[in-house]
Amino acid sequence: MQQITNTVLMVKPFNFRLNEQTSINNHYQKKIANTLEATINKNAQKEFDNFALLLKNNGVQVIVVNDTDEFNTPDAVFANNWISFHQNGTVAIYPLFAENRRLERREDVLEIVEKEGFLINDVIDYSEAENEGIFLEGTGSMVLDRVNRKAYCSLSERTDEELFIEFCEDFEYTPVIFNANQTINNKREAIYHTNVMLCVGTTFAVVCLTAIDDKKERKNVVKHLKEDGKKIIEITEEQLTNFAGNMLQVLGNNNESFLVMSSAALNSLTDSQKAKINNHCKIIATPLTTIETCGGGSARCMLTEIFLPQK
Repeated sequence: MQQITNTVLMVKPFNFRLNEQTSINNHYQKKIANTLEATINKNAQKEFDNFALLLKNNGVQVIVVNDTDEFNTPDAVFANNWISFHQNGTVAIYPLFAENRRLERREDVLEIVEKEGFLINDVIDYSEAENEGIFLEGTGSMVLDRVNRKAYCSLSERTDEELFIEFCEDFEYTPVIFNANQTINNKREAIYHTNVMLCVGTTFAVVCLTAIDDKKERKNVVKHLKEDGKKIIEITEEQLTNFAGNMLQVLGNNNESFLVMSSAALNSLTDSQKAKINNHCKIIATPLTTIETCGGGSARCMLTEIFLPQK
């Protein structure tokens, strides 16, 4: 088993804007004042292109799929919420909270990945759970420790506990369940996705432990990370709002590994935190201001890892 991959799928946005259906429970989304939607879309596309180029320049294989004009899919850039690719050749398809996000699921994406030389043996489709108002938004809802077969999951409106446990049974993961919150207007509200507050790398984990209010749950998360030899690098809730938890470790040239994040995330880190990360891998960062502001997601949300076997 491997924890990180050198191949990612990215979906280039066609009609990016603030999605009013997701902003209900994604408190990171904000309007950009006095800016035309066409300009916002153009800026997001530019950020996307620069990000994909940065990855390629560092030896990461990027499969770029263009979003289509067929549907109203403002969040298509965050494909990791509807699909995941696993080392045993299985693909998982997930149920999404926002109705307009369900239009992002496309069969041709699987065909494109196969054309790139990957083998798909099986597809497990959980998306019918939407009909019962049950959601599990892929590797946004879950952060996977693939080597130690553990799946970390903070519960929210977008992440159902029973369906998460079903996923863990199907894919043979031990579930590590907790509740992660942030302060919004002096109230503790659920963080919409686990991958906003936790990143699990090969030898380290970046985590906002103060987001886990329940001491027992917090201790349990720490216990699991430590027993698997992960060095814990803590971030604050303020850094969380700058997407410092939304990072992904990837493989590049000569098997060198990188922790990928946005410029906002990097700029929010202290020198000490950066030094701790650099003990494990190199940091690469890219500006994602428009995508972060309107989309409420960052670098990790834009990357769908491909672990499938080669044909």
